[in-house]
Order: sequence, then C-alpha cells, then structure tokens
Amino acid sequence: MALLGTAILILVIIAFILIAFYVVKNVAHLVINAIIGLITLFIVNFFHLMQFAGKPDIGFDWITVIICALAGLPGAILLIMLSLLGITL
Repeated sequence: MALLGTAILILVIIAFILIAFYVVKNVAHLVINAIIGLITLFIVNFFHLMQFAGKPDIGFDWITVIICALAGLPGAILLIMLSLLGITL
C-alpha cells in the first residue's frame, strides 16, 4: 500500500511540474509580446511617426497601456490604425 501511495505522489508531482513549466513558458511569451508592443508604441511616439500622417501622437493613458500589455504588438498596431482613422481611446 505504501508503494502505491508513493507512486501516486510521484505522478502528481510530475504532473504539477509539467503544468507549471507550460504556464511559465506561456507567461514568458506573453510578457515578451507585451514588452514588444509597449516598445513599439514608445518608438512611434518618440519619433513622432503619427505626425507624418497629420495625426497627433498616441497618448500614454491607462487604456492604451492595458491594450498594449494584453495584446502586445497586434494591440499597438490596432491603436495606431485606430488613431489613423481618427478614433482615439
């Protein structure tokens, strides 16, 4: 009986380690994507790239930072496209 309990405990620990590894790997990917999105938005504002299209820079407020942090580079591109269309957040 003790051997069966030990085997189940080892399987549970291995399953927990595999799940933790999967979560950490995905979180690292999301963090990198969020950083790239925020850097993209910073570069667009730093070099005033929106002014080439006759639009003001994208402001850093809580909604734009949340969109860039959650969506990453696609979120930054979405914010740029919305700003070019005249839709501000």
